[in-house]
Amino acid sequence: MDSSSLSTVCSYLQGSQLNLIFPLFLSWWMAWSDMRTSRIPNYLTLGCALAGLGYQLGFHGWAGLAQGFLGLGLGFDLLIIFYWMGGMGAGDVKALAALGTWLGPQQTLSLFVYMAFSGVLVVIIFLWRKGLLKNYIRYIYGLLVNWLLLRPHRSMPRLARPGFQAGAIPYAVALAMGMAILCWRSFKS
Repeated sequence: MDSSSLSTVCSYLQGSQLNLIFPLFLSWWMAWSDMRTSRIPNYLTLGCALAGLGYQLGFHGWAGLAQGFLGLGLGFDLLIIFYWMGGMGAGDVKALAALGTWLGPQQTLSLFVYMAFSGVLVVIIFLWRKGLLKNYIRYIYGLLVNWLLLRPHRSMPRLARPGFQAGAIPYAVALAMGMAILCWRSFKS
């Protein structure tokens, strides 16, 4: 293969949004694994991160590698607080960080926003399927009423929270939905 045909192939791959197509498939794989086993394997997140960094270095040089590391850090930072609060598993944090290596910081932030909106839908469907949606609506309503009525006193009573394990929600599905929205919006424009 001569250099002109190699540059043609490289320009085609860059034009075809390669940095979105591979992460989309990887996010589907992560979602499938999370739904099946309630886990996202470390080999999948590590492989995704290393491949993303390799892509960035190969197609965009050192500046691209720096963007990959910034996306990794931002993806990690955006979800680590939710992990510490018990709202999601460590695999979800690692998954967004790994996809961030492919996307860079700007698209990682967009993915986070799309994932958040998709996550609300996933949580509502999960609660509905488990028969807990009505209990959670009552719980949130009680929190809001107590906050509005007792706000000046700052001594809100503790309400009994309906129980389920937060890690049981396959949040990688929301990640894959967010990635699909990101791809759709990128290909549309």
